[in-house]
Amino acid sequence: MRCSTQSRPPLTCTLKVRTMFKFKTPSKETSEIMSEVAKGNIKKDYEESCIAKIRELTSKEHARITSSGNNSIFIALSAVEGDIIIPDQGGWHGFKQIAKFLDKNIVTLKTDLGLINVDYLDEMDYSENSALIFTSFAGYAAEQDVRSINRYCKNNDILTIEDASAGVGDKNQNLGRNSDIILASTGSPKIINVGSGGFIATNNEDIFKKTTLPQKLSKTTQIICSGIDSELDNVKDNLEVSLNATEHVKKHIHHTIHLDKRGLNVIIPHDNAKSICWDLKKTLTTDKSGFITTCPNYNRIKQKAICIEIKNLDYNCLEKEHLEIIIDTVNTQLQAL
Repeated sequence: MRCSTQSRPPLTCTLKVRTMFKFKTPSKETSEIMSEVAKGNIKKDYEESCIAKIRELTSKEHARITSSGNNSIFIALSAVEGDIIIPDQGGWHGFKQIAKFLDKNIVTLKTDLGLINVDYLDEMDYSENSALIFTSFAGYAAEQDVRSINRYCKNNDILTIEDASAGVGDKNQNLGRNSDIILASTGSPKIINVGSGGFIATNNEDIFKKTTLPQKLSKTTQIICSGIDSELDNVKDNLEVSLNATEHVKKHIHHTIHLDKRGLNVIIPHDNAKSICWDLKKTLTTDKSGFITTCPNYNRIKQKAICIEIKNLDYNCLEKEHLEIIIDTVNTQLQAL
């Protein structure tokens, strides 16, 4: 259900209350299917089934299942002959690490707190056959304008590689479909949440012809494929629920960045970010890993900020009553300083 963004009652939460949230895990159905495949009780080519679903979801002719999102990136960057253009923030640190390992020349692109502005590409020098790699959401906080990015890059012979780990299944169809290469992680706590694995898809078959060895090194199991196959059935609805929950939280917390953009987390710049995050982690507790992180962080923004990772939470914790606790607790702490 879409969360209401109407006026809210006064703050009622205090930091004395410890609230347990649940960290996102694979769905019960996904876990059961993976268990049955592991026991040998189901005989089905889940890899073939996954590929068919990914091709439809991404509108790409060719797809491969991989052992991780980083291996998908490795395959994509291995096929690039020119420079690798990487956002200065709001991306994934694996972009630079893998490009360096492959001995690719890296060109850093200035961004607006992770958002790609094609005007900045006009100011840059890069070689022929270069590629721009970016995430569907800048720092998970703001949807990239993938249409303008792809339009510019197509006109300037730049290959576009979109890490759609958080964008695949977008009902707006802006994300996870338009770029030359679409790749994703299906590890935890991604939108396709299996705990392992990934995929890569493209219309350019030469990408896969050039990268046969990395593909062989990135094979995964039928168990992981069965999990991905199951999660793909609900990916559109799960993404929509997460986007709506984040929108609600973002609009009711003071001074968030990218307020008018869709996203999967909430980033609040603050000089005392480290201290605030420390207190929030003691109050907004989870059963496993947390959902409060601190910036500066290349994967988010490179300045002091508090990050509320809505994407990390179990879908049952995205109901309005849970979101109100997050909102009240964060606002109370911000107002106390």
